[in-house]
Amino acid sequence: MKQNSRRWMAGILICGAVSAAGIGCSTPAYTAKERANAIGRTMAMEWKMAQDDIDHALLLRPVTNLTVWHVRGIGP
Repeated sequence: MKQNSRRWMAGILICGAVSAAGIGCSTPAYTAKERANAIGRTMAMEWKMAQDDIDHALLLRPVTNLTVWHVRGIGP
């Protein structure tokens, strides 16, 4: 009976230690702030691209050969 309760307590302690060590959203490469900034930049770019697609589909932008995106050429 004591063996079973010791195993049970050891299991609870191990699960508690693992869950306490895994708290947080930082990764080894980025801090939580850097990760939040990267997610925010990605969400902003996705929203801009969605708006661009909607404008294109509804023909809300005047006809032009220029792009609204900042495109850099390759080379000199």
